[in-house]
Amino acid sequence: MPKYIFVTGGVVSSLGKGIASASIGALLQARGYKVRIRKLDPYLNIDPGTMSPHQHGEVFVTDDGAETDLDLGHYERFLGVPPHKTDSISGGKIYFNVLTKERHGDYLGATVQSIPHITDEIKAFIASDITDEDFIICEIGGTVGDIEGLIFLEAIRQFANDVGRENALFIHLTLLPYIKTAGELKTKPSQHSVKTLLEAGIQADILMCRSSIPMTDSERKKLALFCNLVPEDVIVALDLDNIYKIPLSYHKEGLDVRVLHHFGMLEEAKEPDLSRWHEITKIMSEWEKEVTIGIVGKYCGLQDAYKSLNEALFHAGLANHSKVKLKWVDSETLEDKNPEEVAGILSGLDGILVPGGFGYRGVEGKIVAARYAREHKIPYLGICLDMQVAAIEVVRNVLGVKEANSTEFVKDCTPLIALMHEWEKDGSLQTRQEGADMGGTLRLGAYPCVLTKDTLAWSIYGQDRIAERHRHRYEMDIAYEHDLAAKGIVISGKSPDGILPEIIEVKDHPFFIGVQFHPEFKSQPFAAHPLFSAFVKASLG
Repeated sequence: MPKYIFVTGGVVSSLGKGIASASIGALLQARGYKVRIRKLDPYLNIDPGTMSPHQHGEVFVTDDGAETDLDLGHYERFLGVPPHKTDSISGGKIYFNVLTKERHGDYLGATVQSIPHITDEIKAFIASDITDEDFIICEIGGTVGDIEGLIFLEAIRQFANDVGRENALFIHLTLLPYIKTAGELKTKPSQHSVKTLLEAGIQADILMCRSSIPMTDSERKKLALFCNLVPEDVIVALDLDNIYKIPLSYHKEGLDVRVLHHFGMLEEAKEPDLSRWHEITKIMSEWEKEVTIGIVGKYCGLQDAYKSLNEALFHAGLANHSKVKLKWVDSETLEDKNPEEVAGILSGLDGILVPGGFGYRGVEGKIVAARYAREHKIPYLGICLDMQVAAIEVVRNVLGVKEANSTEFVKDCTPLIALMHEWEKDGSLQTRQEGADMGGTLRLGAYPCVLTKDTLAWSIYGQDRIAERHRHRYEMDIAYEHDLAAKGIVISGKSPDGILPEIIEVKDHPFFIGVQFHPEFKSQPFAAHPLFSAFVKASLG
């Protein structure tokens, strides 16, 4: 039977439960164990697919086509293990499943209640789709005390009893605020959070405390006393300047030792191989070069909206031993500007990256950025919507089709980009109609792409066929292929049937490439995505 680790959070939100879960998994993986991490979000949305990036951050997409919380991106980056649809669930999906079963008559006339029906559904998710994993880590979203999260706490309490307390571990992450005028860390919020968790029937086995400064022995003993723990199970989670330093910090604090001690596995455990984490730390301390990348986006008010993108650029910096500095440019600020004003905003950038998005707001500013990069020979990478943006720009300004646009934005236009009504996925036909439900109706997950030889894309990937993750519902019309090619703009990647453009690039340019997919989702600190690595390398040049 696998061992189950449940990670909860208290005091405040945004403490970093996802990074903590990923770091715990990385430490166990470094000892040779097979680890799986799952996210249970109590909110009532079916999934994050229709949630605003300004509020929720990015939507991470799995190979098998699930729209998930951004924490699954942390899991994949730290462990190098692609997550599945079965690694993410929400309160909305749990209730939807239960009510669907009720309508179908699966409960045989029973009164459907939170206990046992909702809790049973949550427990079934936790135990589903497990193969030979040694550890299953389950991060519970939200903050202990939230109303919508209470049923999830009840479910994991029951689950721990079902599998035996020797097979379950509860880790609670809290905050130790530092009061500058008093010159000390305050433990009371953590005490109250542990008490709130205890009211739900869960005794924390390990307490992890976020802190800006180290914890004293007296503070550790005080927390242990009031939280019913031994001092060794009170772990300080120090604020660090980079998330990839966290596994080493947790190991230094003895977190992996205490986890294995809880399960009675310490004596048999291998010593951890943390060499690759040390190598990353070494590179970060000895940057050889520096490069400035401008990100021209629509959601610059919340950097979590581009979490995987930020990390992919950092990974590319690691691969090139170069520090990547980011300059955020709200695409709306480029609209209705003359060339001199645009140059004033975009000058000084070594490369320009335009990330994806939905809706017309800010799109004309993105088109301005694509044109600036093309005409001024600045390395450019456009992702998803912004492959389409780059296509609109060249069709307007190179081919002279001034009304070229996407029907997502303007219905009465020359439709270079239009809604895709049907496509094939895993051998079955997928269909979509205008005005249908928004949630879960995009082209989602990994799709194959065939590359044209002797192109920039082919030289970057070094192979003829790739698979990348998609999240969109509009596609570029391939009818312009020959006209574009005559002007030096090449469709260098297509769907296997040759119908859907996946990559466009500009010849006679240092680096100008747009991709319909999201390469950032597959980038890892130990294996930078080749597109990002090549883009940063070109920007350094």
